[in-house]
Amino acid sequence: MTQIGGPFLTDPALTAVLDAIEAGGHRALLVGGVVRNAVLGEPVNDIDLATDARPERVSELAASAGLKPVPTGIDHGTVTVVSNGTGIEVTTFRRDVETDGRHAVVAFSDRIEDDAQRRDFTMNALYATRDGQVLDPVGGLDDLRARRLRFVGNAQARIREDYLRVLRYFRFHAWYGRQVDPAALAACAALADGLDGISKERIGVEMRKLLAAPDPSEALSLMAQAGVLAHVLPGADASAMPDLVGAEAAAGITPSWPRRLALLCTDKTVTALLRLSRDEAKVQARLAEAKAGDWSLNEAGYHLGKTLAVDHTLTRAARGQKLPDGWIARIEHAAQAGLPISADDLMPQLEGASLGRGLRAAEEAWIAGDFALPAPALIDVALLAGKGDA
Repeated sequence: MTQIGGPFLTDPALTAVLDAIEAGGHRALLVGGVVRNAVLGEPVNDIDLATDARPERVSELAASAGLKPVPTGIDHGTVTVVSNGTGIEVTTFRRDVETDGRHAVVAFSDRIEDDAQRRDFTMNALYATRDGQVLDPVGGLDDLRARRLRFVGNAQARIREDYLRVLRYFRFHAWYGRQVDPAALAACAALADGLDGISKERIGVEMRKLLAAPDPSEALSLMAQAGVLAHVLPGADASAMPDLVGAEAAAGITPSWPRRLALLCTDKTVTALLRLSRDEAKVQARLAEAKAGDWSLNEAGYHLGKTLAVDHTLTRAARGQKLPDGWIARIEHAAQAGLPISADDLMPQLEGASLGRGLRAAEEAWIAGDFALPAPALIDVALLAGKGDA
């Protein structure tokens, strides 16, 4: 018998929800990620529960116990119970009645076996009682211990229920997988076209999570092998990802999905393909500009600021550029080195286009001179450049 433990089991917010449901004569079990991570000894974040109580009954019992039920996914059996300021999702055991590859019509069930059969991967179909006893209806424990990501039942059938599971397969492999299940990989390759019917927002969420994994290199390589990467991000090249991950680790830099996305592809269509926000798209555009210009440490630090300059420099390292000693300090210096002259110093000698040309020339000289040229010398450079075409 496998037993999990941890302070989360005695968290007052959780115990209050369990007490409320069990007081009504119903069963309530921890399910999914909380059990998976506890078995692996990894941090437990969100806690989800599964129960034989119907959603209306969950809401009734929660309210009677002084908790706040919120019908966040009532059609699919989910009620979020707010307990001690914490939201805990409680979902009724269910089975799929009808699926179209994007959404499912479900029927509620009293059986944990039905609920387990509709889940995506065996390692996510683990349950636990409030005292930590693990229940394993589909053989997920062996897969989890082997770090083998396997679909519940027939892989193609699970994917056809929701084609986003193709990306979820690679995302979970990036975080938890070590062994590849050939049937799962083959199914993802065969059904990759199904992603065409999935919203770009959902695809973007999965790709963000995948790229944020400590080392997504193998998952991306498998995606490329299965033809999924080219399907999601046409033109993407993941071959340098291991070098980027190594450069991040050597520098003690926290993994960053925008940095890794910039390494994968610089095509402007990435914004639409992943439905990036305006700020996220701006980051990708700036990093693409830096890549196209092959900006030096000084140029990147001055134009991008420290954070993006570090991203740019790490992606350059992944592409074969050697990182010089003290490169982060050099970026910090460049990021703080504001140009010591302004437009006022150049007027009225320069104006309009000439003024802009002069300021750009002064900036280039300032950067090239390692931010050491005095203001009078920079003014001379600016005036000469500004009047050059006069």
